[in-house]
Amino acid sequence: MNLNCPHCRKEFNFTDMVINKDLDYVFNVLTQHELGKKYSTPVLAYVSLFAVTPFHLKSSKFRRILEDVVKLFDSQAFGFQKKIFRISHAGIIEALDICIKKNFTEVLENHNYLKKVMISISEREGKSASIQAEKKHRQREDNALSGNGRPEEEDFSNITHEKRQANLQRVGEIIKSIGG
Repeated sequence: MNLNCPHCRKEFNFTDMVINKDLDYVFNVLTQHELGKKYSTPVLAYVSLFAVTPFHLKSSKFRRILEDVVKLFDSQAFGFQKKIFRISHAGIIEALDICIKKNFTEVLENHNYLKKVMISISEREGKSASIQAEKKHRQREDNALSGNGRPEEEDFSNITHEKRQANLQRVGEIIKSIGG
């Protein structure tokens, strides 16, 4: 049974995929993982920038690149030059889309261009999250100062006994360190 790649329309044999463990992994990711179910087209388009066709000959390279993308998607974080950046799923897909639309003259060798694109997206997401947190904090502060109501009570019912004891111990150490 022959199947077509959703992005490049290359034809590959399903039985070859099942026999080859690397292609079996690829097939499982594309059919069972959230990344493959929702975003298979941009992921396959990005992976194809690494010249992984024909699939049955370059299946181990295909698998390694796809594993990197899956790890990135699952952790929602990546490291670049000894610094860790947080990024959302939407940010990852946006970065993949930017990479796909860039006309590369050569085959990609590593994920560095993707990481550079994701750094700017990560910083933008961080700034917007910071602005939202600041707005929420100011609104809570204004409500408390104007007497329109107390700030929202936080629900601490889900804190376990062990966490409570660890927190009390840390507070005690802080008080001792400042001379109390």
